[in-house]
Amino acid sequence: MKIIILGAGRVGESVAESLVFEGNDITVVDTDAQRLRRLEDRFDLRGVVGNGIQPSVLAEAGAHDADLFIACAALDETNLAACKIAHAVFSIPTRVARVRTPDFRDDETLLSKDNFAVDCVICPEASITRYISKLVDYPEALQVREFAGGAACLLSVRAMLGAPMVHHSIAELAARVPDAAMRIVAIYRRLADQPDRFIVCKGSTRIEPGDEVFVLAAREHVETVLAALHTDQQPVRRIMIAGGGRVGESVARELAAKMPLKIIETHKERAVQLASRLPSNVLVLHGDATDEDLLEEEHIEGVDLFLALTSDDEDNIMSCLLAKRMGATRVLALLYRRSYADLMHGTQIDIALSPSQAMLGELLAYVRRGDVEAVHSLRRGVAEALEIVVRGDKKSSRVVGERIADIKLPEGCSIGLVVRDMPEPAGHDEDGKPRPAKGPIGDARPRVLVARDDLVIENNDHVVIFLPRKRLVRDIEKLFQPRATFFG
Repeated sequence: MKIIILGAGRVGESVAESLVFEGNDITVVDTDAQRLRRLEDRFDLRGVVGNGIQPSVLAEAGAHDADLFIACAALDETNLAACKIAHAVFSIPTRVARVRTPDFRDDETLLSKDNFAVDCVICPEASITRYISKLVDYPEALQVREFAGGAACLLSVRAMLGAPMVHHSIAELAARVPDAAMRIVAIYRRLADQPDRFIVCKGSTRIEPGDEVFVLAAREHVETVLAALHTDQQPVRRIMIAGGGRVGESVARELAAKMPLKIIETHKERAVQLASRLPSNVLVLHGDATDEDLLEEEHIEGVDLFLALTSDDEDNIMSCLLAKRMGATRVLALLYRRSYADLMHGTQIDIALSPSQAMLGELLAYVRRGDVEAVHSLRRGVAEALEIVVRGDKKSSRVVGERIADIKLPEGCSIGLVVRDMPEPAGHDEDGKPRPAKGPIGDARPRVLVARDDLVIENNDHVVIFLPRKRLVRDIEKLFQPRATFFG
């Protein structure tokens, strides 16, 4: 796929890094020539120096035959204008814009093809906020990702000694946890002085303490799944946030609706702004989150979740390590450098979150071939989970009418769930006319089915697949794409 990325900042660089490793033809446009040279030295891509809202610059970048345009420059106005030009002048089929301002982000009329022509909006701050909000709802989880409109969830859990499934094999799952249908699709095992090792999940595979376990289950079974792998943990009642920038403010505003919290900001003027803009149950403190005396005064030992959300990776690491040592139950560090996130995740820092990885799945759904409904990037971009809609019949599809046991998946890949009777969303037909939503007859709801060997795949099934390595994506897409004889 030929992709143009406008903006070589943190978000643009992270997007380029992810997409270039999948074999895409990437061109990055930015006004900073030095930054582009650094990207060209690190990755197999082309840089074009210039203003991305100028048609001549986009033409030089190859816009005439581009498949996807991603605008992630610093200013919303630049990204929106660039998408409009990409559509009106070059007819680039799909346009994605990074938009921070809610007034732009939430107005479908402004984003329509008659106006700014944006097909998909990405916002790292909003993605991080959604990610953290799930961790507050499910404190035992490392992450919670949704599929099939929220009907199914992928959970990442650190297995703890004393939990019902720890020291037991996957084959014993149904007997030990009979009240929840679930499928364990991957295990990553900690090794001393080595990277975590991926463990292929078989019936004989035993779950050990410290394993990071990935489980797929219906939403209503999430709490039961977490209890099977993690000892009881108290709900989150006290939260402290380090950093009052865009991310910190967004997270504080979201979590304030659930409970009171504290936010520490180093700059006095910004602290005053936050105090006037955030809800009254948010206590804004002017200070340094790496100040041991300040943390002690604010009773860090009673904090259930400490969130380091500044724009400085080193500050986030140090404040998390200090908070953990002083008694905070769980700590999360926002780390912009991918190498830092790899080093810190699962150490004294419970969760190392990369901003780009938090929002990358929303973008990847537009890059994937076939009927891919949702994508979630996992393990700091190494692994991936896909939701693919099956189309066709026995003649046109390689999987329709086949038992799951008979589908030849790439090694390590696993089908976890099949969601059946999903409604088809409203949209537009090939002539641009509105198409109403279609759903199950009567009060029928989508059915979440665990992927047993004898389950037969049907047309319109939503299949959720775990991939331990992103390079396997193309093999999965090819397997699930209908043959050329299928016309819908």
